[in-house]
This record gives sequence, C-alpha cells and structure tokens, in this order.
Amino acid sequence: MSNKWIAPVVLLSLAACGPRVEKRSTAELEKILKTAVEQKLVPGVVAAVAIREGVVWEAAEGFSKDAIFAIASMTKPVTSVAVMQLVEQGKVKLDEPASTYVPELGKVQVLDNGKLRPPKSAVTVRQLLTHTSGFAYEFMNAPLMEFVKKGGAPSLMAGGDAFLKQPLMFDPGTAWEYGISIDWLGRLVERVSGQDLEQYFRRNIFEPLGMEDSFFNVPEAKQPRRAAASQRMKDGSLVPQTRQPAKRDGFFSGGGGLSSTAADYMKFARALMAGGQLGQERILTAGSVAMMGQNQIAGLTIKPFTSLLPQLATDGAALPGGLDKFGLGFALNSQKAGGRGVNTMAWAGIFNTFFWIDTENQICAVLMSQMSPGLDDGPRRLLEDFDRAVYTWRGQGVK
Repeated sequence: MSNKWIAPVVLLSLAACGPRVEKRSTAELEKILKTAVEQKLVPGVVAAVAIREGVVWEAAEGFSKDAIFAIASMTKPVTSVAVMQLVEQGKVKLDEPASTYVPELGKVQVLDNGKLRPPKSAVTVRQLLTHTSGFAYEFMNAPLMEFVKKGGAPSLMAGGDAFLKQPLMFDPGTAWEYGISIDWLGRLVERVSGQDLEQYFRRNIFEPLGMEDSFFNVPEAKQPRRAAASQRMKDGSLVPQTRQPAKRDGFFSGGGGLSSTAADYMKFARALMAGGQLGQERILTAGSVAMMGQNQIAGLTIKPFTSLLPQLATDGAALPGGLDKFGLGFALNSQKAGGRGVNTMAWAGIFNTFFWIDTENQICAVLMSQMSPGLDDGPRRLLEDFDRAVYTWRGQGVK
C-alpha cells in the first residue's frame, strides 16, 4: 500500500473503533439546560459529562463555560481527599481520636437537653469524614440554634473560625448528621502538614490535576468571571443578589470555602473515577478511592435536610440519586438509582452546585448553578432531568 493511503485508512480505523458516545445526539441535554434557564428553574447553568476516555460533553446557558462558582460544600470532598493523602503517608489514622492531631477536639462536649456533658467516646477521624461525629449545622438543628442564640457558642454566620467551639449534638458514632465535621478536618490537615489549606490544596491536589481556577480567595484578575448569584423569592421569581466581597480573615474553610469552575471540578471527579489518577498524576491510590466509595456508617442512614433558614436551604429536601449511605467524604446510594450504579459518589454545594461519580459505569457529571436556597425545587428538578438524560444518552437508563 502506498504511503498516501496509510493516513486515511488509519483515521477511518480509529473512527470505527473509537467511543461511539460522541456520535450520539446531545440535543436533549442541551434542551434541558436551555429550558431550565428559560423557565427560570435556575438563573444559569454550566454542565459537563466525562467517561473513562475524557470529557465528552460540556455546555453553558446563562453563564460562560469558564464561570467561577462558589461551590460551598463541594469543598468537603477535596478536604476529604487531603485527609486520605495523609492517611496514606502514615501521618493520620482513621480510627485514632482526632484530638491526637487537633488537641482542641479533646475538650469538646455534648449538648444534651440544654446542658453540656463529656462525650461517651472520643471523636475519631473516620467519624469526622462520615458526619457521625456529633457535630451539626446550627441552621439545620433547632437545639443547636437555640444554644447559639443564647450565647452558648459562636455562630457559623459570624465568619471566621470561632464556630468550631460549637458542641456535639450526640455521642460520636451513634447517629448521622450533616455539620461542621469537615471544617475540623481542614484544621487537621493544616496541623499535620504544616501548611495552610490553600497551600496544601494547591501543591497536592490542584497543581497535579491542572485545576488552575480553584481558590479559597479568587484572584483580582479572575473576579469578573465569578458567577452572579440569585435568590428565589416567595413569588417564584429569581432576583440577582449583590455579591459581598470575600472576607480574607486567614481562615480557610475545609467545609465550604472554595470557588471553582465546572471544568476544574470535573478534573477532580475524573481523577477519582479513575482510581485517584488523572493522566500521569496520581493524588490517591486506587485502594483509598475504593474505601471512600464504600459505606462507612454501617446501619445508619443519611436523612433529608431540615432547615431553619428557608432562604438559605430548602427544608425537608434530599439530593436526587437515592443517597442513603455515606463513605469517606461522599454520599452513596446502596441500591441502583435510575442509571446510577450502586455506590455512586455524590454531593453538592448549598448554592446549587452538584456532581456525581459513577465508578461502576465509568461516568461522572458536574452541574453548576448559583442561587439560593440550596436544593430549591428548580435546580433539583434540573438535576433530576439532567441525570436521566445523561444515562439515556449513554444507553444506561432504567432497564
């Protein structure tokens, strides 16, 4: 065969053997985003889907693709990865009392019927990772909010890190409740590594994965790319909100302080889907990632969120995906949910940013908006529609 025929034949062969997913129509995915913005389910959205070979689809409506979002609690999985890196290095043990690394945790008490008492056991690192430590969020826990209002402990809403003085709401290991546990783990990472959380993330997660748009403090030059926030009003309208300047008080919240783009967070999700590696860079071993995606709370069950501040979070809402268990830093579904395989790793941020990592089907997705309250009916409906459409597109829908 002459050389002039080799290249065309090779290209045809690659086209025939390559992933067929790129040839499938993405019209339904794009329609879902467009309709959601037109119907004011969300003010705007950026979404992306990846399989083992890489990102296969991304789109934006109402925001630019490179918009930088406040991702709030989607910071927690990043902090959890940092903790597991220290576990791999032998510097942290999962079932060691967390006070071994952060002595202040040795003084924490349980708020029991309005009175403080010592916990029946010490809080462990594993319990912090799984939200079984006893820590809660004041805006989701009435007794804690009342305690804070009476001056018993500083409020999370006041800024800074004083809220870490809040008490436990139950004995460690006896229940599951969402709360400030991962902020304590952020402090642990800083103490053990000798770096602040911004430095640690940059050197050990962001730079290896090429996450150039992820920050605790968004640089001045990138401020114009920050996604504008909106608030759902009682009449159903979405009203743009004036963004307050970020407080640079020296505290980096491992539980909710990051800003990022859909493209950057997708790099993080892809690395975990591939067992801790993206390209030639490895941030965790496959064994650690597998452990993070396994139920770590035994017979306990995660529950829908309660909210005492409906303008901030929707009361009684639950994340889509059949999430009922918790691994190390991620919510999991113990049963197949729609197209999602068992133990798909997922979580969200209170400003309606979402992701899931389905290791069984080797597909992950990121969907980001920027509005309050968290898990509002609009973005939750969008996420449900998007979830179904992704698996239909991939041919892995409900059988």
